[in-house]
Amino acid sequence: KYNLVACDGCEFNIARNPDDPDTFHPPSGKSTKGFNMLHTVSLYDILSKRYLDCVVQTGRNKNEFRAVCELTDRYPYEGFPVFIADRGFSSYNFFAHAMEKGIFFLVRAKDINVQRLLKIETLSNHFDTCAEIILSRTKSKKKMKCPDRAGQYGYIDCKTAFDYIEKGSNDEYPLSLRIVRFEVADGVFENIITNLPPDEFPADEINRLYHMRWEIETSFRDLKHTIGTANFHSTKPEYIEQEIRSRLILFNFCAVIAMHVVTAQKNTKHVYRVNFAMAMKICHHFIRLRDKEPPPDVEGLIGSYTLPIRHERNFARRHRFQLPAGFCYRFS
Repeated sequence: KYNLVACDGCEFNIARNPDDPDTFHPPSGKSTKGFNMLHTVSLYDILSKRYLDCVVQTGRNKNEFRAVCELTDRYPYEGFPVFIADRGFSSYNFFAHAMEKGIFFLVRAKDINVQRLLKIETLSNHFDTCAEIILSRTKSKKKMKCPDRAGQYGYIDCKTAFDYIEKGSNDEYPLSLRIVRFEVADGVFENIITNLPPDEFPADEINRLYHMRWEIETSFRDLKHTIGTANFHSTKPEYIEQEIRSRLILFNFCAVIAMHVVTAQKNTKHVYRVNFAMAMKICHHFIRLRDKEPPPDVEGLIGSYTLPIRHERNFARRHRFQLPAGFCYRFS
């Protein structure tokens, strides 16, 4: 019934060009010479392992809030999509765009944001509650259309983007949100803002769904290093964007084939799945064959490379800075 769609951003280092103010980051603790970067925000179908859409932004002008609203507005597929996103996408504007489009969402939020949303000073360890909010761009109590609900009003200043109330207007926008807080490790709690119905999605199911968002993080690894999107042939941002989109198409091509391969299950402790990285390399080799070369048994080769699924495995995430690849191989 539901289509699980992960949304996240990814950064790509490109050829160094200090004369491009939109992509160049000056020297800092990460780089002594500075670097250029493009930023993407993508929609990823968790179950079919395919990218659905992508917005490419320059590194210095990235705006994930605007990008996710744009992706929401042009989401073309039918059904009941559930957008699953990290805390960098928690905003009233995205929530309103999703509800206007008829899209469910599940977004992680910081403690301070939930405290402001619920107007409380401290958060309990576990709760599942609803918040009725009336958004407005004015703080004047005289202009409130529902003065008896003054405690539910939320103020949006003129610098904050909200597409359903014009700046300087006295219009109001009601918003109904569900906030779920649960424990993910000893003493570690997460907050989820969603509009999923509680009868179908209790707190444990919300926790499981958000955990599935990690699939888009592993897809970025395959996209960059297996498909080769970490290295570009172009230097201009508009051509690099074309390369990024072509690699996304190649990723989807490999995913379609890999998802049709039936893996032979062994009489062991774990269930086995296709090694997605090897599947991509095999598919990449297949489409690069010349006319006279005999094609290999693509599905048979993919089926011979499998990995066990270990749900209990957990590794700390490492944040690494990667320098862009040089162009020293281009000798005239």
